[in-house]
Amino acid sequence: MNTPPSSSLDIRTEVLIVGAGPAGLALAIELGTRGIHCVVVERNERVGHAPRAKTTNVRTREHMRRWGIAGKLAEASPLGLDYPSDVAFVTRLNGHLLARFDNAFYCAPAPHALYSEHAQWIPQYTLERVLKAHAQTLPGVEFRFATELESFQQHDDGVEATVRDLQSGQTGRVRCDYLVGADGARSTVRQAIGARMDGRYGLSRNYNIVFRAPGLAEAHPHGRAIMYWQVNGDVPSLIGPMDVNDTWFFMPTDVPADFKVEGDAAADLIRQATGIDLPYEVLSTDEWVASRLIADRYQLGRAFLIGDACHLHPPFGGYGMNMGIADGVDLGWKLAAVLRGWGGAELLSTYEAERRPVHQFVMDEAVANHALLGSQLARPGIEDDDAAGARLRAEVGAAIQDTKIREFKTLGVVLGYTYRGSPIVVDDGSCPPAHHVTRFEPDAGPGNLAPHAWLADGRSLYDGFGTGFTLLVCGDEDAPDVERAMRDANRLGIPLTVLMPRDPALAPLYRARLALIRPDQHVAWRGDAWPGAGADLLQRVTGH
Repeated sequence: MNTPPSSSLDIRTEVLIVGAGPAGLALAIELGTRGIHCVVVERNERVGHAPRAKTTNVRTREHMRRWGIAGKLAEASPLGLDYPSDVAFVTRLNGHLLARFDNAFYCAPAPHALYSEHAQWIPQYTLERVLKAHAQTLPGVEFRFATELESFQQHDDGVEATVRDLQSGQTGRVRCDYLVGADGARSTVRQAIGARMDGRYGLSRNYNIVFRAPGLAEAHPHGRAIMYWQVNGDVPSLIGPMDVNDTWFFMPTDVPADFKVEGDAAADLIRQATGIDLPYEVLSTDEWVASRLIADRYQLGRAFLIGDACHLHPPFGGYGMNMGIADGVDLGWKLAAVLRGWGGAELLSTYEAERRPVHQFVMDEAVANHALLGSQLARPGIEDDDAAGARLRAEVGAAIQDTKIREFKTLGVVLGYTYRGSPIVVDDGSCPPAHHVTRFEPDAGPGNLAPHAWLADGRSLYDGFGTGFTLLVCGDEDAPDVERAMRDANRLGIPLTVLMPRDPALAPLYRARLALIRPDQHVAWRGDAWPGAGADLLQRVTGH
């Protein structure tokens, strides 16, 4: 529900979430789905033209499938699900084609064996509307917009925060069990817990221009794509369709420190970059700086950081927003477990232990992609209409195909990250699979994402997983095993769903009769029989 500003700001809740961007909304949904009361405070209206992220990857849409809203996001697609998610490298929109990547980020809506949901090219502000609308249907989720966190104090049994209504100036207290900063790059919560961002600021300066241009899609020869990289020595940039009503984004990359354009100057720059003279209506302009920064800690007592509040990196590869949503998922089920009494004292400390290595890995990929922008790809003579120019374009195009594929074919990163080595994952001694950026090989080793399968009746295997833990029976049914597991879980108060699909494809995929799946769909344990000390196993994977 969305409480009006005039309501009292003196609130008691279980979790206070600071920030209503994708990470904060994901956390609110995870908590609300599990019956946890939370209040989300957000100082901004979260509206406008700025595109922010545009790639909702397959893993994020799998979470949305769990939440029951993947179809809602599909319906909100401004370009339509059948719009080709191709990425074209051109000298200019009216110039020569250098290279093309089809089905970038795996947005094609056809079913795929490796995942339950395709990716989607959609503006972040549209994604946020879908997430917020769903969160508002959950009875335990409460929003306070135009409200900011001023300060907070921690106590042994909770947190007391001071918040301010920006319209009335009224302040109030929020008493909560836990506080989570999902408040972005300039995080107030990060500052309050004394966390420091380490790394490198200012890898490049870049510019966002959002504009409306009727007829632009038909004015160039390169066909439909979600993104065109313009590779030239004049205005190296990215450009592409973003929303309905002929709304596009234009992104000059690696610009000088004094670069600034608005209004007519921005429209002229688009004409210069594309080589196409049309009326361009500029809707917004803003600068952004690419950096690689990570917080030196994600937690202090009962306060946590998720999303951009604890990690920032270049957007190339489309990882940032999706990684923040995954943070909300990981922390969300763990907070719920602790608040409902079945999560142990060590469970919350595994949030940073599990997510930090993933952040480091993904950030390295994003920085590697950032190292080769249009300004580095351009060569003198690349636009010349002669044999030498054609040879140069062929050379550059081949280099693009070799080096940039890892930016657009990313399943190995999106699905291949692991929590192997986590204290709440039971190692079975199996060798980890070889890691590939562009190729994903499913592996049911503990810590990895549970391998996906489409069952004989057409359902996704994931649709049978519960909101708590799931015991997946891959081989022949063994009633005593299942009964012992359920007895152990019931005695400890741990929610456990038993799933027995009776599908012969699962045993070779999981290489075990049984697999214990966490609420976030990662494997916690696998084996051929439920252990005699099954209660000890369940206590370990829940942080006791």
